[in-house]
Amino acid sequence: MLAKLTVKNQLTIPKAVATRFSGVEYFDVSTDGSAITLKPLRPSRLDEVRDKLARLGITEQDVTDAIAWARQD
Repeated sequence: MLAKLTVKNQLTIPKAVATRFSGVEYFDVSTDGSAITLKPLRPSRLDEVRDKLARLGITEQDVTDAIAWARQD
C-alpha cells in the first residue's frame, strides 16, 4: 500500500489501514532515521474516569465531601 505526502506535509493513510484503528484520532509518530512508525493513542484511563464522573454529575466538591465522610471517626 502507498501513502501520499501532500504539499502541506500531511500523510494520507490508506483506508484499509485506517479502518483497523476505528475511534483513534491521534497517533504517536517516531522515526529511526530510515522508517516512520505510527502508534495509535487511545484516551488515557484518567480521561475515561473524568468523562464518567462528568456523565454521572459528580463534582469535585462531591469527591471532597465523600473523602471527609469516609475519614470520620
